[in-house]
Amino acid sequence: MSRTILIMDDDAGARTVLQCMLEPEGYDVVLADSGEQAIALASTLQVDAFLLDLEMPQMDGTDVCRALRSMDGYRTVPIIFLTGQPGDAFSEQAFGCGGDDFLVKPCTAVGVRSRLRNHLQRREQLLRLERMRRVLKQYLSKRTLQVVEHASVTGLLPPPKEQNLAVCFTDMRGFTALSEETEPPRLFSLISALLAKQVNLVHECGGYVDKFGGDGVMAIFDGPQMILQSCVCALKILDMARVNHPSGLEEINRFGIGIHFGPAIIGNIGSPERLDYSAIGSTVNLAARLCGQAEAMSIAVSKTVRDAVAQDKRLFFHSERQVSIRGIKGAVTIYSLSRP
Repeated sequence: MSRTILIMDDDAGARTVLQCMLEPEGYDVVLADSGEQAIALASTLQVDAFLLDLEMPQMDGTDVCRALRSMDGYRTVPIIFLTGQPGDAFSEQAFGCGGDDFLVKPCTAVGVRSRLRNHLQRREQLLRLERMRRVLKQYLSKRTLQVVEHASVTGLLPPPKEQNLAVCFTDMRGFTALSEETEPPRLFSLISALLAKQVNLVHECGGYVDKFGGDGVMAIFDGPQMILQSCVCALKILDMARVNHPSGLEEINRFGIGIHFGPAIIGNIGSPERLDYSAIGSTVNLAARLCGQAEAMSIAVSKTVRDAVAQDKRLFFHSERQVSIRGIKGAVTIYSLSRP
């Protein structure tokens, strides 16, 4: 792939010499005889690296460098200064304004090419890492990504810890029937769209998706308003389901949702070769069981959840009942949640 290099120098001969050094290497060279022209060209082109004369009349190389660094597209692009007066003062100038390197005139072809090649390779590595991070953000939960980034700096994985969480499970009723009657490509597209809407609502309400469960999600809320946020999120998911459904499949897009609040252990689960950062414990298990208790297009919550936010006028708790939950001794009191 061809790289565009912008050369700024008020000496036409110097510009031509540098151009002749770089064009045989496959670079596209753009020339500027002033700082104003360099910035104008950078604004209209996608420049991959800059060679800037440090000593220029009016707008010098440091002024241009600062202007470039203020532009989103050029915060990490290589900027190499050219100077005829080497010394610590010029080094401080070059690096102090955001430059990456400097070359002393007269420049040799080997020096210019090697320095430029090294800086372009270094930037490509940075861009590759940034692309990887963006992809990881699509695959990992917010908390998992934070753990990965922290471990990449410290080299240490955080120990498991117990904390209070509001856990919300969703499940799409009729998924099994849908999977038997729908072609796999269309099924994948439908489920992906429904999951995407749920993810957006979870994030909008201040939570994060811990994992997907086929046609549903496990969402975690851990802020000071975690219980209220989880309830509001569940109501928004049902609102979404009422108005967003695949044509001809209105009966399929029917969610059951369960919410519970309590202590859980959150940390790394698995082997050193394959880890998952997730929450486990009775709180998570009960939230999943409550999801199973919920009828289609309804929300089942624990008494703990109801008692914590019963006074909030945006929420209406009703249909108190005692149910048997697998793995829990004695009856469990649950409520249905809806809008007032």
